[in-house]
Amino acid sequence: QVQLVESGGGLVQAGGSLRLSCVASGSTRSINVMGWFRQAPGKQRELVAAIRYGGTAYYGDPGKGRFTISRDNAKNTVYLQTDNLKPEDTGAYYCAAALGASYWVYDYWGQGTQVTVSS
Repeated sequence: QVQLVESGGGLVQAGGSLRLSCVASGSTRSINVMGWFRQAPGKQRELVAAIRYGGTAYYGDPGKGRFTISRDNAKNTVYLQTDNLKPEDTGAYYCAAALGASYWVYDYWGQGTQVTVSS
């Protein structure tokens, strides 16, 4: 089993930045891909970015251009640097971990951290 705990969300003005963190615990050696998803009110959850153990990253449409994903395998932590935030970036951001190599299939989920961007 793997447990994921996100942090770093909050209220920020448009144009600001936040750095989200997700710490994994438990059977972390089995993790390959770690990803960030977001869900805005009334919308489906969407993939923001994901990164494999070796560092290869993938960005979904929400994450292209303004967000950067990184991970520290020694600390079992994945980060999402979010810059130039816009009100449409508001939502719950979830960390996920996958045992396989796909960027789209995940086995474990965190509880989420809220990001609110004011105009």
